[in-house]
Amino acid sequence: MGWEVRPSISVSQNGDRSEVLLEIQRYFDCGTIRPDRSDKTLKWEVRSLPVLLERVVPHFRRFPLRSGKHRDFELFAEICERMARGDHRCVAGLEEIVRLAGMMNPSGTRGYTPEEIIRSLREMKA
Repeated sequence: MGWEVRPSISVSQNGDRSEVLLEIQRYFDCGTIRPDRSDKTLKWEVRSLPVLLERVVPHFRRFPLRSGKHRDFELFAEICERMARGDHRCVAGLEEIVRLAGMMNPSGTRGYTPEEIIRSLREMKA
């Protein structure tokens, strides 16, 4: 359909606090730590759908976040579960995933708006 769908969860810290990221990496036994050039921080990141569903999602279901990120996490978990079912492989399913993702992290920057992505999917379908 012309779009790559890849879930990702990350935690960023200034370089002088890398021990926090190493501890997270050890705890979850997954993920990579890399520099984030956009803000000069270090980032622990997991992009594997099976790993997210087996390790990260269950952890945060058992120990919910106590901030506004809790809502973002629930949306993220829903997207991962839909992807595990293969919903992202059809236009209607991908449209719903894009809508859910668009509700996450409203202060973040995006390369494309959800509306632009959905419009392109509908144009492909036509």
